[in-house]
Amino acid sequence: MRAPERGALPLGLAATLGRTYGRLTETVQGLTDEDFGRATRCEGMAVGPLLVHLLYDAERALIAFATPSTAEPDRDFVSYWADFPAGTGADSSFARTVASAYQSPSQKLVGHWRQVSEAAVRAAAVAVADKHHLVETQGHVLRVGDFVATLVMEATVHHLDLTLELPDVPEPDAEGLQVTARTLDGLFGPEAWDDIGWDTTTYVLKATGRLPLDDHDLDRLGDHASRLPLIG
Repeated sequence: MRAPERGALPLGLAATLGRTYGRLTETVQGLTDEDFGRATRCEGMAVGPLLVHLLYDAERALIAFATPSTAEPDRDFVSYWADFPAGTGADSSFARTVASAYQSPSQKLVGHWRQVSEAAVRAAAVAVADKHHLVETQGHVLRVGDFVATLVMEATVHHLDLTLELPDVPEPDAEGLQVTARTLDGLFGPEAWDDIGWDTTTYVLKATGRLPLDDHDLDRLGDHASRLPLIG
């Protein structure tokens, strides 16, 4: 068994993040206030709270880009997720509380998300220009490219979460999906892989527990099926 060939991380990761965040903005900017109460694939999170979670992730990115480190990296874009196994998802109660404070989420929350996410993309573009730039976040040090890849993965997975009850919304950025799949390949490991016929989106959904494994999946994966989902 060997992992699918998904290639190295793209060189223009800041641009990938920009498109990834931009697709999220396209997804939420035309919603009604009522739509922010719709369910998502993220357990315990409606659309509004999940957008709050993404907003705080973009804010965390801004802080990280402005907090360079001189320590040696102790995580890369794959091993970073070892601290977030299945069952350790976002704090839904906090996100729900914050989301409820936006009386007009279609205007105020979306506007706040747009401002912070676009600022994070601009900061990412500056940071990745220095290939030796190191950032500190969540108690770990990463090279800036690896850090941006984690932001792309987080946003891509949650974009798929948002689409559960939102018809006719944009698909995630294709390169963002590839970065996410490449990350999951690293977590799953080449010894666990076989040709099971999943397209990239299905792979992301099943490897993160958003879709259940069917009998065919269980048969093809064998003992490796017990390792899924890879993250929460």
